Amino acid sequence: MTRLLLALALFACSALAADISGTWKGMVETPNGSAERTFVFKVDGEKLTGETTSSLMGKSAIMDGKISGDTLSFKIHLKFDGNDLEAGYKGKVTGSEIKMTVEVAGQTLEYSVKKVN
Repeated sequence: MTRLLLALALFACSALAADISGTWKGMVETPNGSAERTFVFKVDGEKLTGETTSSLMGKSAIMDGKISGDTLSFKIHLKFDGNDLEAGYKGKVTGSEIKMTVEVAGQTLEYSVKKVN
């Protein structure tokens, strides 16, 4: 019985979402040059919200954000050259770093961000 309770407790801990609340920054190479992006994440259970700011694209709200364990996903809307775009992010948390891919306008870009506070 004790082993079963211990196993259930370990499973419950591993299923909890990582708390990535706070500010994260990273650089990404785009066809239009390098861009720094800052993410301000807020986590409530498995719900991920917040905002992001880019040196090229300005500020965007985080939408449809989810975090489960160390995996996260969310979307943002961008305006570039008069076009409305949607960017879909997917990432994996590893300590104080998140490795992400973003799909936007038929391209996939990769970068990592690090926690700054």
